[in-house]
Amino acid sequence: MARDFTSVGVVGLGTMGAGIVEVFARNDIHVVAVEISEGALERGRATLLRSADRAVRKGKLTEPERDALLSRVTFAVGLDALAEVDLVIEAVPERLDLKRRIFAELDRVCKPEAILATNTSSLSVTEISVATHRPNQVIGIHFFNPAPVMKLVEVVRTVVTAPEVVADVEALCARLGKVDVTINDRAGFIANALLFGYLNHAVGLFESRYATREDIDAAMRLGCGLPMGPLALMDLIGLDTAYEILDTMYRRGGRDRRHAPVPLIKQMVTAGLLGRKSGRGFYTYERPGSPVVVPDDQTPSATVTGAAEPAAEAAGPSGAGPIGTAGVSKVGVVGSGTMATGIIEVFARAGYEVISVTRGAEKSARVCEAVKTSLNKGVVRGRLDEAERDACLSRVTWSATLEHLADADLVVEAVVEELSVKKALFASLDEICKPGVVLATTTSSLPVIECAMATQRPADVVGLHFFNPAPAMGLVEIVRTIRTAPETVATARAVVAALGKTGVVCGDRSGFVVNALLFPYLNDAVRMLEASYSTADDIDNAMKLGCGYPMGPFELLDVVGLDVALAIQRELYLELREPGFAPAPLLEHLVTAGYLGRKAGRGFRDHTHR
Repeated sequence: MARDFTSVGVVGLGTMGAGIVEVFARNDIHVVAVEISEGALERGRATLLRSADRAVRKGKLTEPERDALLSRVTFAVGLDALAEVDLVIEAVPERLDLKRRIFAELDRVCKPEAILATNTSSLSVTEISVATHRPNQVIGIHFFNPAPVMKLVEVVRTVVTAPEVVADVEALCARLGKVDVTINDRAGFIANALLFGYLNHAVGLFESRYATREDIDAAMRLGCGLPMGPLALMDLIGLDTAYEILDTMYRRGGRDRRHAPVPLIKQMVTAGLLGRKSGRGFYTYERPGSPVVVPDDQTPSATVTGAAEPAAEAAGPSGAGPIGTAGVSKVGVVGSGTMATGIIEVFARAGYEVISVTRGAEKSARVCEAVKTSLNKGVVRGRLDEAERDACLSRVTWSATLEHLADADLVVEAVVEELSVKKALFASLDEICKPGVVLATTTSSLPVIECAMATQRPADVVGLHFFNPAPAMGLVEIVRTIRTAPETVATARAVVAALGKTGVVCGDRSGFVVNALLFPYLNDAVRMLEASYSTADDIDNAMKLGCGYPMGPFELLDVVGLDVALAIQRELYLELREPGFAPAPLLEHLVTAGYLGRKAGRGFRDHTHR
């Protein structure tokens, strides 16, 4: 039988501590909430009251339920008030010396059978536990912020934590309506170990001026469906907190350079730019603590972003043809795959005249049928009417001859992802197309400069990386090479905006923005599984429930294809030579075995019976 916890103590009533108090009080457990001073105690009481009142306004609690919740909380100054509780959770700042002092005092104050828990997100639970004479009764219970909302709890056992203590805490998490993942004491546990390497990498891209803060954040929200971009998330977490977590993970986790805090983070912390709580971090906020972003000297103007030209204005009335966007009215699309088909539909629906070029009439017929099928689905779903569908199809010319692109204003290449094929195609386009045409490649991993230098007009070549499926995904990565002219980038921006999509501009580097940030995170998850630190299910749950990701890393890998993931990770490693980017051996072994994900029926999971 699991222990019945009737009273719980919480030490530290900051945002996280007050949230933990609310979680227990909502579940009919009496809480003793402790702070170091009367002032801190009143601030904690006010935080709890604001949260409970907000829950009433949103209909999550009734007023009587709120009053009952607050009645279950006893506020006190000093640890002596915790003498009779069954469990204590410490939620003070992430400083090992402070936590050890508190645990030594709790060991003296609390009754012998009480369980002592830390909410640390990065420090060693083992090092904290040895400050007591009962390390077998010390455990990590890591809630996620905001604790009343987030479903995940990481239960962290040390090598000496008693099995019955782990079982009691797991049962308590279930009683609280939380999903627990039980893991060993390792730097960053699951969620932070995977999350903060990604956040640090994103700051590195910004520090090197590879892309703007807005473009980095938009890329990850729109390209991966994440709830927040990495720099906005850093501001929410607090740059001082992020620095401490990264520094701890670097020192405890084998000194992986990707966890060494990017110098910009320390500089911003020193300057007091801590994020939302200070009113300024990567973004500027209305006031300290406010979530409202206000313009500052880094905010791009509408003319730079192209946001003033939505798709609805790109076509004339009744589909009469496009209003010229940066001199582009006729677009060529070369290719016959899924991406080419989607891009044809995107341009035709935006009012452009489109020339589709494939390697033969049979392929053209297949592409035409695929576009018709997709448009018909749009009619069935109410996204366009039959007249609009017919107008879209009337704008497309089907061809098997590159010469028909002679008068196109923009040509988008979407052929097979082989550099030799793309270079040969760009050399042909260079001979055929008129001067001033923008030549674009949709490559997701190859160097755009290689395609550009196959022509005599590298200033006119740019990357336009659409995401699959192109009609549905709102992001396009606009990739400039060191030879791309500013006018070419400006044209690409304007066209992407006219398509109703968000364009993010970045340099010509392996992975661009999305893949450069996404795939090392996926590779880290594979390494975690490979080390038997946790299971695929627990890792997926940690990222979905703890970070709000739409899919866990192993779900996503099985959808993307393990072979595709391996190829991208190899490209990143070969170009950047970062040891941490080397593909995980387990990923290589699964690909060699033919376990490629959903398309093969098996990847990290068996999909044959699903």
